[in-house]
Amino acid sequence: ADDLLTSILLARRGPVLLAPAMNDEMYAALPTQRNLTLIRERGFGLVGPDRGALAEGPSERPGRMSEPDTILDYARRILQGNGKLAGKRVVVTAGPTREPLDLVRTITNRSSGKMGYRLARAAWYRGADVTLLSGPSAEPVPTGVRVERIETVADLERAVGAALPDADVLVMAAAPADYRPAKPEAGKRPRTEGSLTIALEPTEDVLLATKDKRRARSVIVGFALETGDPEAKGKAKLIRKDLDLIVVNDATEAGAGFEVDTNRVTIFDRDGGRWEMPLASKSEVAGWILDRVEARLG
Repeated sequence: ADDLLTSILLARRGPVLLAPAMNDEMYAALPTQRNLTLIRERGFGLVGPDRGALAEGPSERPGRMSEPDTILDYARRILQGNGKLAGKRVVVTAGPTREPLDLVRTITNRSSGKMGYRLARAAWYRGADVTLLSGPSAEPVPTGVRVERIETVADLERAVGAALPDADVLVMAAAPADYRPAKPEAGKRPRTEGSLTIALEPTEDVLLATKDKRRARSVIVGFALETGDPEAKGKAKLIRKDLDLIVVNDATEAGAGFEVDTNRVTIFDRDGGRWEMPLASKSEVAGWILDRVEARLG
């Protein structure tokens, strides 16, 4: 150590995160790569560098500094990621599904995916290895989270079934369609053909259809957005679908449903526990839900 910064680093006993950024040739150089290997062996965290334009011009190789928000995300993970979710494999589902009516039109719902994306981000902050199974959504992909895109309920069932055997936690925050057209048309039906009557059939119940693929001692979380006695309906789903936790909210309550940044939920567990949460941001609600998940992990 020959300056103040490196002297502080040598004496540091807490976590350290480095964000290397330099000319792409400098980064690719063997001495730099050897130093990075040594840094990793000493337990330092690293974020980046990214690919993209450098001060001296365009580049397609690593060297560009990661975006400040990304660096802050990694710093938050280092500071928060030492709890019971650290190293756990968490699968989160989010957003709506689309069931084809014809080649162009679909049947879908108003889910934005906001709650699921907040849960995925919060789980990653807590040190989890997170996979997000997402229906169509305009939400930005959270830092560090792997995303698999799905379109239909059948897609979601296949993706959940494939992920469950290795998952420690499944958080089923998606809003899959309950019905789909029984016979979608191969082409686009023209309006000039007049009135249209659509025969619908029930879609798969993803949680029940994939139940036998659950890992032993995994934590399974369902969601129930209901009207007309939501708590009773939610508790019935908890039992029927053999869940560890269910998150219930009322679709008629302002600020607590689709396409908003807030939510008000009540959480139930299989042992009779009940936690009623106030109206709060979906990021805060995600934290409360994961607190209950960590409690179930023991």
